[in-house]
Amino acid sequence: MKLNEGFLDSMKEAFALFRKNDPAAAAEIVKRAMHGEQTNVARTHNDADIGIDIDKARTRFTDVFRARRPSQPARTDADVQDRGHFSTRHYANGAGQRSYKLYVPSSYRDEPLPLVVMLHGCTQDADDFAAGTQMNALAETHGFMVAYPIQPQGANPSRCWNWFKPSDQQRDQGEPSLIAGITREIMTQHNVDPKRVYVAGLSAGGAMAAVMAQRYPDLYAAAGVHSGLPVGCAHDLPSALAAMRGGKAKPKAATSTSRCPLIVFHGDADATVHPVNATELLRGFTPSEAEAGHRSSTDTGARKHAVQRMKSPEGTPAELWTIHGAPHAWSGGSSNGSYTDPTGPNASAEMVRFFLAHPRGH
Repeated sequence: MKLNEGFLDSMKEAFALFRKNDPAAAAEIVKRAMHGEQTNVARTHNDADIGIDIDKARTRFTDVFRARRPSQPARTDADVQDRGHFSTRHYANGAGQRSYKLYVPSSYRDEPLPLVVMLHGCTQDADDFAAGTQMNALAETHGFMVAYPIQPQGANPSRCWNWFKPSDQQRDQGEPSLIAGITREIMTQHNVDPKRVYVAGLSAGGAMAAVMAQRYPDLYAAAGVHSGLPVGCAHDLPSALAAMRGGKAKPKAATSTSRCPLIVFHGDADATVHPVNATELLRGFTPSEAEAGHRSSTDTGARKHAVQRMKSPEGTPAELWTIHGAPHAWSGGSSNGSYTDPTGPNASAEMVRFFLAHPRGH
């Protein structure tokens, strides 16, 4: 049954209220919409599960709403303000075009700075991802630029990066060529240190960050994958959903020996992307001699987690952060953005630490 426009507007408004920590109001809108009542709402955000078309929203909404994001405490401390320049730009090549936002820190004086390319998850956009990860505030503190390529709804109904399509898994093709093109455009327009260019992402964006790290080790010095999936584990939507559920499909062996250092985060209570995908991302990596096994640790007030430092046969370093009890959300993120778990540990800060410790050729 095709959804009518009013029902879709109601679902979008409910998601917006849920993001704003008002589940009671969201539930009321859902209840009224399910009974066919008018809710007099305006169009807001796009609502869809990872890789799922909005036309299935009526039958699946209850489950999606329940898993949409974890319960989050209201943030009482003031967020660090972005004092730099945050602008919208556009890039096009033979594969299409994408908008992106670029954050340049206030300290920039044309000296060579690192660049971090951030790939958002499904239903998100640049502003949402920037607010949730607070990467711009870290850019102010540490002095680097941040780019946020934007996946439009026309490319995927849920605004997911198409990490599961063979045409979007290859170097110089499809979406990888667009993301690499955006990266290179920034490097030509600003003084970016070519040895300190990094890529990171969440969920579908994390899966695409893994693709970029694998296909462009000459461009990206290191990569961060949060709640993502390994390269080559899927070739269409059904196999993508199977991989997300922890299916047995394995990526090609070549994907596990990337020359690009990797830092991987995953919650062991993630019900959207099975945690087995984190270990598959690092297939072929082994624990470093100095840290054979896991090192359990806690930050003040953060979830318990285990950190495992690893190396590939070629000596490429990696870190695997397993966060106990964490859902499908950016660890340590701000509740101002979607898909965040403010409890921590702080994935953004740890990624920046890992990135800056691993320039190319280091």
